[in-house]
Formats: sequence, structure tokens, C-alpha cells
Amino acid sequence: MRLFISILFLSVSFNTFSQDSTLFRVPDSSSVIIHKDPRLELLINKQSEINEKIYRDSRRTAKGFRILVINTSKRNDAIEAKSKMYSYFPELKVYLIYKSPYFRLKAGNFKEREDAEIYQKKINKYFPNGVFVVNDIIEVSPDEDSNHPDPR
Repeated sequence: MRLFISILFLSVSFNTFSQDSTLFRVPDSSSVIIHKDPRLELLINKQSEINEKIYRDSRRTAKGFRILVINTSKRNDAIEAKSKMYSYFPELKVYLIYKSPYFRLKAGNFKEREDAEIYQKKINKYFPNGVFVVNDIIEVSPDEDSNHPDPR
């Protein structure tokens, strides 16, 4: 009985205190107030626009052609061929792809097979073992008709 009376007293005294006192009122713990700088929203929107543009521009792809320069299981040969391609044909984008157990070195982003064949003849001088034009998904620049120089 004594315990019940003390609990009743505490609950009554707490209710009385919280209703009578406006100075010591405890804020509602279920809500959070956030004060944020309005410039932060502008920065977030600007960064979002930049990211969207970069993603949209970089992810343009189409069916086209690339030149298969080397297909080897030796990593060093593939890296050496890549360096050679960069030095002799800096205008072409080079892709080194590993699909176990082979390293494939492809070059260029050609929309037309004829353009790829012109480069194939030039590259064949430096890689006499065989260079082939292959169908591939290529990167397409939205600003230009093609993202490689005219091979002629």
C-alpha cells in the first residue's frame, strides 16, 4: 500500500509541475527542428544538374565498329600493345578488356565500317599478326558526328 501511494504522489506531482510551469517545459521529443542554410539547397540542385549532364553525355552508346588489335593470354603483351597504340595513334581511344583467360585490346569508336577499315590498314603495319574490324557497342559523343578524326 505504501508503494502505491508514493507512485500516485509522484505522478500527481509531475503532472502538476508540467501543467503549472511554463519556464521548464520539456519540448516534444518526437519532433526535430532543422535550421538549414538556404544556399545548401541551391548547391544540391546545381550538383544534381551537373551529375545528370555528365551521366547523360558519357553514357551515349550505339552499335558500331572497333578494331581488335590483339587477343592474347599474356598480360604483358597486351600492355605493350596498348602503349604502342597510344604512341602511334593518340587520336584513337583504346580499350583493354580482360575476359578470362584472354586480354583483348580494341581501338576506336567507328560508326561506319569503312572508317574502321581505313584505320585497320594503318594499324596492320605495326601489328602484322592480324588486326580485325569487329562489331561492338561504341561510345558516341552527343556534340559531334563522330568522336574520332577523319582517317583520310
